[in-house]
Amino acid sequence: MKTYSDLEGDGGSNVIGQVVSLQNQIKQNLSQIKHIIAIGSGKGGVGKSTLTMQLAAALNHLGQKVSLLDADVNGPSLARLSGLQDKPMLPGENGLTVPLTQDGIGVISFGSMVPESEAVNFPSVSQGESHTWRATKEFSTLAQFLAYTDWGKRDFLLIDLPPGAERVFQFAEFLGEQTKFILITIPSQISQGVVRRSIDALNKTNSNALGLIKNMSGYFCKDCGQIKELFPNSENKDLGIPLIGEIPFDPTLANNCDQGITIQSYIDSPVAKAVINVAQELIIKLENKNLN
Repeated sequence: MKTYSDLEGDGGSNVIGQVVSLQNQIKQNLSQIKHIIAIGSGKGGVGKSTLTMQLAAALNHLGQKVSLLDADVNGPSLARLSGLQDKPMLPGENGLTVPLTQDGIGVISFGSMVPESEAVNFPSVSQGESHTWRATKEFSTLAQFLAYTDWGKRDFLLIDLPPGAERVFQFAEFLGEQTKFILITIPSQISQGVVRRSIDALNKTNSNALGLIKNMSGYFCKDCGQIKELFPNSENKDLGIPLIGEIPFDPTLANNCDQGITIQSYIDSPVAKAVINVAQELIIKLENKNLN
């Protein structure tokens, strides 16, 4: 039996040609977007999707036009976080239309097409081979979203990646040099150890890593109005990429996320100010522009 390493070419299917053609279509379709940023994490449970949504809200508050793509097909959450779980994209003159929040943030997510009680399913062409087929279909579907959605003219497209260091590596190759990366971690030693693998993955693909955001770096205490330590022995370690900012945990934010409420509804809170500081730092990094 031949293994994949024994095969030469693509068997006449011209898969490579199809992929190149689609990549060219993606590049052309995203040409009106100034900054494309993929947001990843070494592991789940670090608040990546929540922070992606709130970062979009902060950029929007600063006058930036922002859209989001939920690339976590198996666990899409941006539809609920944005309050758009019942508003799927529809065909338009120039491609799929992007549903907008009340604040004008565009969101494309499987969560607006598939009920939360159902798993996203890609039927396999070969019985018993869904584990091989699924990854191909996931990337194919996301590529079509990128290529055939009417994104329009935007300052930012934020892409919420699935968790895992290997996913960061895969998407770095898939999205290409036009995309920059931000990694999310929390101060725990386990999370920071895992995120090192994501950093190494980006280094191996020569991708542009903008930096790291530390989420849940302490928690906001309503009783005393102070930020208190959340993780013991959480000293800042040099992970080899710039630290863009730190965000404290706020129970109010966690509760509001389930209702699709962003920091724009309580813009003077400590967590909102921290996210806005990160958004400002991001704009400075990308455009050398100070908004103060």
